[in-house]
Amino acid sequence: MHGSNDGQRQAAPRTHAVMLEIRRRIASRALLPGARLPSVRSFAKAMDVSTSTVVEAYERLVADDAIRSRPGSGFYVANALAPLSLADLGPRLDRAIDPFWVSRLALEASDAMSKPGCGWMPASWMPQEVMRRALRSASRGQEADLSDYSSPLGLLPFRELLSRRLGEQGVMAGPEQIMLVDSGTHAIDLLCRFLLEPGQTVLVDDPCYFNFHALLRAHRVKVVGIPYLRDGPDVARFEQALNEHQPRLYITNSAIHNPTGSVLSPATAHRLLMLTERAGVTVIEDDIFADFEEQKAPRLAAFDGLRRSVQIGSFSKTLSASARCGYIAAPRDWIEPLTDIKIATAFSGNRINETIVFSALKDTQYRRHMESVRMRLSQARLRVSAQLSDVGIMPWMEPAAGIFLWCRLPSGIDAAAVARYALTKNMVLAPGNIFSQGQISSGFMRFNVSQCDHPEMIKILKEGIAAAQCSS
Repeated sequence: MHGSNDGQRQAAPRTHAVMLEIRRRIASRALLPGARLPSVRSFAKAMDVSTSTVVEAYERLVADDAIRSRPGSGFYVANALAPLSLADLGPRLDRAIDPFWVSRLALEASDAMSKPGCGWMPASWMPQEVMRRALRSASRGQEADLSDYSSPLGLLPFRELLSRRLGEQGVMAGPEQIMLVDSGTHAIDLLCRFLLEPGQTVLVDDPCYFNFHALLRAHRVKVVGIPYLRDGPDVARFEQALNEHQPRLYITNSAIHNPTGSVLSPATAHRLLMLTERAGVTVIEDDIFADFEEQKAPRLAAFDGLRRSVQIGSFSKTLSASARCGYIAAPRDWIEPLTDIKIATAFSGNRINETIVFSALKDTQYRRHMESVRMRLSQARLRVSAQLSDVGIMPWMEPAAGIFLWCRLPSGIDAAAVARYALTKNMVLAPGNIFSQGQISSGFMRFNVSQCDHPEMIKILKEGIAAAQCSS
């Protein structure tokens, strides 16, 4: 009797594991409504369990109405499909520090909450007077500007301005190659709709901006992370991934990388483009931090001439996150099908936001403001780096520009544990693994130097590190 009970206790976790795997496949749409489940024998082999364990798991799923049994035929996914939950498709993380929750906390935080982990500058660092003038100018516009739908391509004068700005970075794109969108995220979403099918593979940097992961989950593709070094992605690992996974896309920042702050070198850019050209891989280059640069970094889109590359960007980090506006610069023959997708999903452009952002970018005070911000950020990076070093948090590198420091915590400290402690003190941090597809950055944390002026930040970090040491 005693041995029988032991066997049941051992079988229960295995049964639960089989059920979890089937539920995961259903949630990720790998198994669609009506699809036949793997046979009991083949799934037992795949999960390294007994056939009786799989039978038990399938029967429990039938009882839960997740699947249906057809005698003599097998088991099938029930017709009712649960709503897509992006949080369920990624790695298993503590909900308090997963990417969606970190974003929610930062977006919905009260003024009393400190946000060194967020990805934008405080309102006091933004060009408020430039925006007020742009708003006043837009309010005096024609009635159609305030009321009507607009071209899905976006305002032509704005696209002409963007064409000139891109030319300053070596990216030759005429206005007819540029489409305005609501944000950088909207740009990637449209491009994924245009270029990807569910199940295809996309390469991203590891670490990278965490919302790349979330958006790609929504498109139900396979994501493969490539370790990111001080001069760009690990080219040997990149080539290996091309051979093993036959990816369709590579998504990256090449100016100021998020979260590391590093810059792509010309040699690495050249090798990457040779590899992507040979493999037929399209590159999406997110250039959202362009106006933070002290010196212009190489752009893949400039080297490639927008043949197999796309550049996207927006102005939420330097101008306003409230007036949402971004762009796509793409091969000329892509613009028409992308416009069709935009009409299908958003119908028209956002004329008011485009008018406001266009007016602000033309304002001579915007350039002067950004010169001041770059100097202010340079001072903040030095100050925050020294403060963090005093408690054993060391920058992975000293970035030449931008708002981020990517830092290594003291040996053996889990950044997620420190972030959990900080939440109890009304502080939102960004632990490394929310940026890592391979979950290889548990000892890292990203700091936004423009948001690191809270007088208690270093004290909270020191206490969080001590708490993490005690719990390990």
